[in-house]
Amino acid sequence: MLFEVESSSRNHPSVLSHRLEAIHRELEIPAGYAAERGLALHTEALQHELVEVGLNDEGLPILLVKSAAESWAHMRLAAAVDDIELVAISGFRSIARQAEIVREKRAAGQTLPDILRYVAAPGFSEHHTGRALDIGSPDYIELDEQFETTAAYRWLQVHAARFDFHLSYPRNNPHGIGYEPWHWYWRPGRTRA
Repeated sequence: MLFEVESSSRNHPSVLSHRLEAIHRELEIPAGYAAERGLALHTEALQHELVEVGLNDEGLPILLVKSAAESWAHMRLAAAVDDIELVAISGFRSIARQAEIVREKRAAGQTLPDILRYVAAPGFSEHHTGRALDIGSPDYIELDEQFETTAAYRWLQVHAARFDFHLSYPRNNPHGIGYEPWHWYWRPGRTRA
């Protein structure tokens, strides 16, 4: 089992580097993975920075950093005015949880290249930051490309940027990650219209 460190030091560059080297070695993730895909390293949000924005289908809290959570709340209200209900499906995810997801998929018989098409390697998932949100609607909570056919997705395409949320993985993105119409990343600094 990989070692755990206190959250105040887990993002220190040398600690994070050693953690990721060990995890990637165990999962057989190629050394050049991030460079080849142009993916940035994402450190984990600290627990005290995270706030609950809902519950997932297992009844566990969905967490975002406070500023992203506030933007999410404003965006949901704006969508509701247009008779669109947005549902949070997944938010913050630790590096350890990301590694568990890869392990679970490998144990289920998926190949590593297939897994890495839709799951970023631990350390490179935007979910680690507490700023990424997987979004659905009451009539569509599946994380698949068909979400693009929903009114919720069409609304997000037009309005999400006003709330600093941006689609991370459009079709044919340069990162080698499959099209994810449900995955939106909060990038602060944009002015709301």
